[in-house]
This record gives sequence, structure tokens and C-alpha cells, in this order.
Amino acid sequence: MMATAAEGFISAKTWSAVRRANDRGGPFVGLVVPNAYEMDPVLNSPSFTPTPTLPSYLDIQGRRFRFGAIGGQNVVMVMTGLSMLNAGLTTQLLLSLFRVKGIVHWGIAGNADEGLQIGDVTIPEHWAHLSLWNWQRYGDGPENELPLEAAGDYTRDLGFLNFSDYTAAGPSPNELNSIWFQPEEIFPVSGTPEQRQHAFWVPVSSRYFSLAEKLEGMELPACVNATTCLPRAPRVTRVRRGCSANVFLDNAAYRQFLRAKFGCTPVEMESAAVALVAHQHAVPFLTIRSLSDLAGGGSSLGNEAGEFLAIAAQNAVDVMLNFVPLLADGGAAHDAVAADM
Repeated sequence: MMATAAEGFISAKTWSAVRRANDRGGPFVGLVVPNAYEMDPVLNSPSFTPTPTLPSYLDIQGRRFRFGAIGGQNVVMVMTGLSMLNAGLTTQLLLSLFRVKGIVHWGIAGNADEGLQIGDVTIPEHWAHLSLWNWQRYGDGPENELPLEAAGDYTRDLGFLNFSDYTAAGPSPNELNSIWFQPEEIFPVSGTPEQRQHAFWVPVSSRYFSLAEKLEGMELPACVNATTCLPRAPRVTRVRRGCSANVFLDNAAYRQFLRAKFGCTPVEMESAAVALVAHQHAVPFLTIRSLSDLAGGGSSLGNEAGEFLAIAAQNAVDVMLNFVPLLADGGAAHDAVAADM
């Protein structure tokens, strides 16, 4: 079903189609997925069934919103595309158009925790966006105030990375100097418009995170094919922190820095954007990320993300398909919690 407008505004015809979907199927569990290879296994799964009263999909402003049901829960699924911008824009559009009682996001990720294995599925309790920086001029150091810090635009509270610490020959002056990590400015629906707040670590729904414990004993496949298998069967594990940035991370030194500084486990490019949008709307959310590689190398498995992409994507899908039906018990209360600096 086509319901698109060439202009930026949404046409009356599109709004009519959206209202019918909300009336006949809402409230929905919103399913947000980055890429086709993480979405196609859902479309091909018998667990994803059509909803007779709804169209298969609506196309709106470049996004395809697909309708169906998983375990008795009506869902609306949308693919974002790569990056924080695409993920945030798509999540906002989803929440602006449809009656969504909660969001589940899934996909693959790089791994920053050497204690875990490719194929393991992580469910973090908090997410942070790590590519909002204040890049300090050469010659200044930790004791120097950042530009616009006094106005509250930037802070030194979250720490920095100094490039001179990563010179191959040993620490030495580097004109790139330091980057200081910054929280996001947010404008929650519960706040006052144009009065900013800040968020760095954004918590997932406490209820969703608690429900996810039921998945920690799931059996997941260990083999890509007859000749390529993982050393052990993958596991589902809840973890403390996940980290996002507009960066495909394939650098061991930066991976180790993120693990030591921020305690990141999955590292990827979309989840924090979904988290920040959901958080500002007080909509419960959870992210499920399967580890496709040890970011930057060092794994005995050869660390080829492409080699294990299919099994990592399928594992994330399988966990999502088992999680969504758990939301049928007791509804999906809005339990957003204040984000931490």
C-alpha cells in the first residue's frame, strides 16, 4: 500500500492510512532494525505473521512500516539504515505516526569485551553515544577550560582520549591533542520546550531488562555451515553498557580504551540514537545486539565480521522473536528513568 508524499509534510491521505492502522492494530510494539540482513530473517520466520485487519506495509517519507504479529503482539517494523542519524530520524517518525507502547531494537555489533565470543547475544542495561566530542586545541590540557564550557554547552566531566598516549613509539606530543566526550542535549516531553537537559548513559526499560533474564538460557546455533563453527554455543547475556558512534570500529587500541574507560560491551552505530529518542518520549525500549567480531582483531576466530555476520544476525533475530511475546504479560508500562551524566 503506497502512502507517500513528495513534500516534507505528510498528506491527508497518508494520515488517513495511519489512523486506520492505529485504530485497527494499535498499540503496537515498535520493531526497529538497522539493515536488511537483520530484517529479512524476521520476514522469513513463521513467528512473524500478517495481521488480517492491516495492510502488509505503509510507505511514508522514505521508510517502509511493516505490520504483523509476533506471539500475539501486534508489531510495526521499520528498517532505519546505517548510522545514528538514520536510526534517530526513523525512530522519531515511528513514534510520531503510530501508537507504540514500547520499542525493541536488534542487530549485530562489534565486541569490546574479550571475555565474550562472536555469536553471543548481549542485552545492555544502558546506552551512550560516544561520537559527540569537544576537540581540544593543541597545547591545552585537562586543566584548561573547554570553549563554551562556562555557558554549559560542554563539560570535562566524562573524560577524554589523548592521542599522544597512542603513538606507536611511545607517548609523545601529538597535534591532534585530545577529544573530550560529551553528553547529548535532550528535550524530554515531560520537560519544558527549549529548556535543555543532558543525557549520557540512557537506561533501557527496567521491566524489559528484567524480562530479558528469561532468555539467558536460550539455545543458539554454533555453526555457520558444516565446516565453520564457533568454539562453543553462543549465549544470551545481559550486560551493563553498550556504546554507539558514527564509526565502524575495527581498531583494537580504541576498543580497549572504550572498554577500560566506559565499560562498553557491544559497540555499534545505532542503538544510542534509538535509546535517546525513546527516552525523550518516555517510551520503554530494549536493544538486543549479537556480536559479529572482536572489534579491531585479536580473536582466534580470525575476526572476519563477514564470515560470522549471518549467524550473528540470526541469533539477534531469534532472541528478539522470543522476547516480544514476553511483553504480553501485564502490558508495557512506561517506566523511563532519568539518564545519567
